[in-house]
Amino acid sequence: MIHQIGQVMLYVNDQDQAKRFWTEKVGFVIVSEEDNGQGMHWIEIAPTIEAETTFILHNKELVAKMDPSMNLGTPSIMFFSDKLDALYQDFAEKGITVGEMVTLPSGRVFNFADDENNYFAVMEK
Repeated sequence: MIHQIGQVMLYVNDQDQAKRFWTEKVGFVIVSEEDNGQGMHWIEIAPTIEAETTFILHNKELVAKMDPSMNLGTPSIMFFSDKLDALYQDFAEKGITVGEMVTLPSGRVFNFADDENNYFAVMEK
């Protein structure tokens, strides 16, 4: 039986830029960085080194060449934060595109965009 989500694949146009965005602006850590010596390079990142779920940053163009039928769209991801106002302020100060803070029946939430204009959301939990 499945008991957790292990990794989420993010297919990006520029892995180095994406790595900088997620680590320098969002505050994620690099869990590992691998290169198979045949052109395939991937970067594993996470909110903390102990996180159970990680992101893998893959080169979108290379993956598309390997498997043209693969869905390379960015998944819709909701993050949770117990310090939503501070996170919102921090993102705005770092130049991250942030949306308005919205109150939903399930809690307050805002969205933000990475450097490739992919949007993600953060909910207060």
